[in-house]
Amino acid sequence: MKALVTGGGGFLGLAIVRRLLKSGMVVRSFSRQNHPALRELGVEQCQGDLAETQAVASAVAGCEIVFHVAAKPGIWGPCEDYHRTNVTGTENVVSACRRHAVSRLVYTSSPSVVFDDKDMEGVDESVPYPSHFEAHYPQTKALAEQHVLHANDSQLATVALRPHLIWGPGDNHLLPRLAARAQAGQLRRIGRQRKLIDTIYVENAAEAHLLAAERLTHGSPVAGKVYFISQGEPREVWEIINLLLQAAGAPPVQRAIPKRLALLLAWGFETLHRVTRNQREPRLTRFVVRELCTAHWFNISAARRDLGYLPRVTIAEGLLRLEGHLREECSSSL
Repeated sequence: MKALVTGGGGFLGLAIVRRLLKSGMVVRSFSRQNHPALRELGVEQCQGDLAETQAVASAVAGCEIVFHVAAKPGIWGPCEDYHRTNVTGTENVVSACRRHAVSRLVYTSSPSVVFDDKDMEGVDESVPYPSHFEAHYPQTKALAEQHVLHANDSQLATVALRPHLIWGPGDNHLLPRLAARAQAGQLRRIGRQRKLIDTIYVENAAEAHLLAAERLTHGSPVAGKVYFISQGEPREVWEIINLLLQAAGAPPVQRAIPKRLALLLAWGFETLHRVTRNQREPRLTRFVVRELCTAHWFNISAARRDLGYLPRVTIAEGLLRLEGHLREECSSSL
């Protein structure tokens, strides 16, 4: 059986690829560039843009299942860029699945699609989409998620997963940015309230995707549904940030600023970037401030029941693995 993983060279995508290979499947990856790690694994690589209909269709051809992991992340930039990749790209993936009679599609979504600037404490999948979005990423991911779920029918079975704050060895996005800012003394706690958040270790996230694929068939209980997946161990936001920084050998965040001041600074950074047409992400945005000042932890009982999901790697074990991986990386670079 052959599987296509869009974004197979990325953080989560690569973890899914490795698990698929371990299970005996033939794997193809679709992404913008060629990835040495995939080449070493013997994975067939197709290069292209998700917004290019024919490129996506060619990558899907001959596959029995698609894991659509690729997306444009971040919280800054033109809306059309996010829409092109996250919405148009997903529409192309669904269309290609139908064109080539692919029967199963597993989509990687995000809990941010339901974030409404308020605390989310133990919420389940019944929580509605908000009427307003603070950033283009969650808005376009929400549109893409809805398209995937509505596409579920007797020919194409679909399911969407919402992993929250993926971390672990191979992270090329979250931890490197946190560590760099911590080393530069640019990180501050925002507010004094202790808000709990969920996270997920990358191997647990990858396993959840394979579990969803195994149970996804036409008319099955998981078809057309969305699932929150996490460690099931909510922690205080600055506690988990400092644990990740510790694993990376970076200093902890200790100094704090009030939430109102942080929002004012974020507004200033955003305004400056708009006036100067700076395409780089500001040092702070109002979306990030609100994310850091609200609770985000989820009821994952549906994933446990329907997918058989169990976060096998605990936070403590994951941190040990992360620290060991980073030490090996540091030693090999010397």
